[in-house]
Amino acid sequence: MALKKRSIFEEVGGGAKAPAPQAGGIARGQGGARRGIRLWLMLLFALVMVMIVVGGLTRLTDSGLSITEWKPFTGAMPPLDHAAWMVEFDKYRASPQYQLQNSGMSLTAFQTIYWWEWGHRQLGRVIGLVWALGFFGFLVARKIPRGWAPRLLLLGALGGLQGAIGWWMVASGLQENQVTVASYRLATHLGLAFLILGFIAWYVFLLGRSEAELIQARRQREAKLFGMSTGLMHLAFVQIVFGALVAGIDAGRGFPTWPDMNGEFFPSNALYVPGVTALSDPQYWVGLLDNPGLVQFVHRMTGYLLALFGLGVWIVARKSVHRATRRAGHLMGLMMLAQIALGIGAVLTAAQWHAAISHQVGAVILWVLIIRLRHLAQYPRVGSIRKGTV
Repeated sequence: MALKKRSIFEEVGGGAKAPAPQAGGIARGQGGARRGIRLWLMLLFALVMVMIVVGGLTRLTDSGLSITEWKPFTGAMPPLDHAAWMVEFDKYRASPQYQLQNSGMSLTAFQTIYWWEWGHRQLGRVIGLVWALGFFGFLVARKIPRGWAPRLLLLGALGGLQGAIGWWMVASGLQENQVTVASYRLATHLGLAFLILGFIAWYVFLLGRSEAELIQARRQREAKLFGMSTGLMHLAFVQIVFGALVAGIDAGRGFPTWPDMNGEFFPSNALYVPGVTALSDPQYWVGLLDNPGLVQFVHRMTGYLLALFGLGVWIVARKSVHRATRRAGHLMGLMMLAQIALGIGAVLTAAQWHAAISHQVGAVILWVLIIRLRHLAQYPRVGSIRKGTV
């Protein structure tokens, strides 16, 4: 039987149609609506960022205690006539802030601070609604990628906890002889807001690539940079919390000089707590949180430490073999310098509202850029030989 001669250029099995490429086991069935969920999370991020700004303005205008009740659902409806306004005004006039600080306030002035607090709470309701519609919509449509439902549910749980902590904070300012909320509760409230922002940002970065791409990228992870950026992220969070303590007691307004603090390096009354002298008394250590000199001093020193640590992280990042990682390090470093300048500006203007809010927004931007650098250290964007590094 004669054998058919084949050309050396003929493919084996040339008569059969090649099978279409199939996704690997990692990617198959796990895609979900990654892009849609990513856009939804970006919307949530923008809303939370606006919430932080509105919350800062609410505090700066002393509006946070204008609503003396917590009604998560029925409180969404504001007063609609004069009688309803007078009911709300009478509740506020029974509060310590009115009696000790705003006695004689007109109804018109009350309406101004009321709208600030109502807007802040209403925005929180909008965020909760956007989360619920997105989460349950994707869940019912079965578009959530495998393993992502617990992560997205965590955001909703943290949002609900944030609402409860918000009222816990406000309640501290409605107690006898109080005209402001407790600074440590304000710090808890703001700290959780940044924690939520951090989770959202991390999830957005992860959803920007497929699971297969992330697993492949992780093989090129830069362990040293990842560890250092993780430490920088934690230190930045501590600095944010100290910033909230400063804001809670208006410590920024008492020392409008830099680099000294009213002519001193360490304020002479920084360890003074009214009515308490014994170091063994627990109230002494709690009272230090309300000492403007000490809180402002710690915030400044932590800022210097953060800047030095950030410089070290930038030095490591600029040596990365990946262009995207180097660029992320440069952006983080530039924002670190800008945030220092914004902080000094807030000090020198005695924390005027525009300077204070700019500093707060700068903290959000820096926080996200640190997280982005950490993400790229863990999952570098590796370029091809033809295109070079990304």
